[in-house]
Amino acid sequence: MWNPSPTAHSFPPSVLARRSEFRKRKLGLMPSAVRRLLDTCGEVFADGGAGIVPSSEDVDRIMSILDGIDASDVGLTPDMSYFRRGASRGTPVITYLPIRELEQFSMVIFCLPPSGVIPLHDHPGMTVFTKLLFGSMHIKSYDWVNVPQNLAELVNPLQPTSLPPGLRLAKVKRDAIFTAPCRTSVLYPEDGGNLHCFRARTCCAVLDVLGPPYSSARGRDCTYYHDRPYAWFPGEANLVADDDGGAYAWLEERNQPDDFFVVRAKYNGPRI
Repeated sequence: MWNPSPTAHSFPPSVLARRSEFRKRKLGLMPSAVRRLLDTCGEVFADGGAGIVPSSEDVDRIMSILDGIDASDVGLTPDMSYFRRGASRGTPVITYLPIRELEQFSMVIFCLPPSGVIPLHDHPGMTVFTKLLFGSMHIKSYDWVNVPQNLAELVNPLQPTSLPPGLRLAKVKRDAIFTAPCRTSVLYPEDGGNLHCFRARTCCAVLDVLGPPYSSARGRDCTYYHDRPYAWFPGEANLVADDDGGAYAWLEERNQPDDFFVVRAKYNGPRI
């Protein structure tokens, strides 16, 4: 039977836990949200690798932390120099702030001035969590469509085809404007919008967790693409019979755009 005397050992464990948490918060001893995210990602991606997707429970764990993170947790405000367009009339420069870069995963922030663009690119074998910390941006994403190796099986036989080599069919996953606060989004190696493009409508800060990260040494280079209208080529593809009516496009590999500039800067947010 519980003894109600006011000694430390007499309180129920739940009460003691709450008091301990309160004292830690008061003294600044509680791990920050970014620290908890780092620790959780370390657990989730410890045995990961290219093409390995975390369990749904682990995805939920990371998302629940990211959903609670805002710009103040990483020391960013919209009036910082990262988010100013500058004097150039061209595409604004994007700033890249690495929080932590490890072999298993990376945590990074992209700072986009108004009209800043991260062009269409892929994430080979990767699971990526994206949290818009502030701002409003247009996001268009695609997933590859698995088609027969003989493309003629999909093409209208009454029209000749003239598809350039290297062109692949993709389906639009999302084509929408996102404005903070909004939920974390996740893309996977084979779905969820593995290829995407960001266009900032206002200044934006985007926190990404990539598992595993890009690595030239391990064959995970970032590849850029042009997206071409689905009906752009003669001989439109007759897609599978169970098509759900979604939009399609042809994606063509390209070099990194000449007007896409990313500068690396030191992360100066709260210490982890």
